[in-house]
Amino acid sequence: MIRVVVVDDEALVRSGFELILGASPDIEVVATASGGEAVAIVRREGPDVVLLDIRMPDVDGLTVLRELRTMTDPPVVAMLTTFDADDYILTALQCGAAGFLLKDTEPGQLAQLVRTLAAGGVVLSPKASRTLLHGHPGTEAVDEEAARVRLLTARELEILVLVAEGLSNADIGARIHLAAGTVKDHVSAILTKLRVAGRVQAALLAQRAGLLDERPQPDTDR
Repeated sequence: MIRVVVVDDEALVRSGFELILGASPDIEVVATASGGEAVAIVRREGPDVVLLDIRMPDVDGLTVLRELRTMTDPPVVAMLTTFDADDYILTALQCGAAGFLLKDTEPGQLAQLVRTLAAGGVVLSPKASRTLLHGHPGTEAVDEEAARVRLLTARELEILVLVAEGLSNADIGARIHLAAGTVKDHVSAILTKLRVAGRVQAALLAQRAGLLDERPQPDTDR
């Protein structure tokens, strides 16, 4: 059972997420909270996943995220945002968020996104990712980061794309017929070569480098 805490300043949003996720037999929303209550409730409940509103009037999501990241065994945190382009998102990812998604995400997709987070995968709302990346033109530092992709081997590039798609190590291993431990070693090498702190930053870099645009597209005429 995946234990989830939903943090949002709007009671209607909290109730909606609780209702949608609670319909899945493998997910339990153990608590909902506003920003001011969030840290205490997360420490008490010990959830696997926290869905955290990035903008709240009492205590904002970045403050909550930073406090949660100081826990001995912090939960996986994904940021919730209303806007396609939110300047706070990059900061949240740099602070250790495992991804972000828009509040108007299709209800049918929400449970699977939570499962992806719980399995160690990355969740990046495609619409928000595009706006976020295109809304921040390349700087010299960004170009340097993207250039590091060329240091990766063919196998590492393959795994980086799968990381960017949100797959966990186990899922990647199943997809390309490698042991999860071997995938973990490859991911560690990728993070070192790209000089990024985690999977989310690596996924964003893959998007910025155009790796996801280069994937073969399905034949929709058939």
